[in-house]
Amino acid sequence: MTVRILILGAGGQLANELERVLREDEVLSLSHAEADICDHETVARHVRAFHPDCIVNTAAYHRVDDCEDEVERSFRVNAIALKGLCNVANSAGATLVHFSTDYVFDGAQRRPYRETDPPNPISIYGMSKLSGEQIVRRYGERYFLIRTCGLYSGGGSRSKGGNFVETMLRLASEGRTIRVVNDQVATPTSAKDLVKSLVPMLHSDRYGLYHMTNNGSCSWFDFAKEIFRLANLPAKVQPVSTAEFRSKARRPSYSVLDNLALREAGFPELPAWQEALAEYLRERITD
Repeated sequence: MTVRILILGAGGQLANELERVLREDEVLSLSHAEADICDHETVARHVRAFHPDCIVNTAAYHRVDDCEDEVERSFRVNAIALKGLCNVANSAGATLVHFSTDYVFDGAQRRPYRETDPPNPISIYGMSKLSGEQIVRRYGERYFLIRTCGLYSGGGSRSKGGNFVETMLRLASEGRTIRVVNDQVATPTSAKDLVKSLVPMLHSDRYGLYHMTNNGSCSWFDFAKEIFRLANLPAKVQPVSTAEFRSKARRPSYSVLDNLALREAGFPELPAWQEALAEYLRERITD
């Protein structure tokens, strides 16, 4: 059955991957300039005109360090706007899909976080995203709330050098010594794989909170080394601690997510992060 899907935040990694995959559905993608999620009337006008079955919100303010200084903006985009978006979706009888982050956890745990584990964010970004989750769960009637981690994609940010993989490849090509933290463990996730697993959800009514990442885990230092190995690039990579890196925002030292709800609902699992990275690099060569 064809589904009418409205995507907010066009131009980003997730939005671009959704557009590429949703070939059999009716899709309308709106950029920030066309429909700012904080402008509820503009969003509502597009919803009334398009009559979507599903509204997918990929818009967010996710510059983690900048969020520490721009607290009001962080909460306005990542949380407060969600109340109006829920109202718009509810009025239209549409399902809302909203994305959150591993940064809602503090990293103190040493096993993968399940959907039932209590969040405890340690940054403004994480706090704002958790607030957005709480608003969706309080006011949304039908929703999929997706937590993911370390997204990278060939769409959206590649041209800007804006994902970790592209940044590593660029720095290696410049012959620099590359400093990468080795005490933050997570699961870098291919936006393409996430979208492939998400699409069956959009045709279902298995609503709720889901973790969706590639399988396995690694430090960002180990991820960088695997990028260079697969790309057959010589690179000088230096492991550094989070304290040495001196980022403004605190990051969880361990934020691996367990896709338990995904498995229990019978939705497709995502492949291992090594497999996802290898496919990304293969496709990058042919693009």
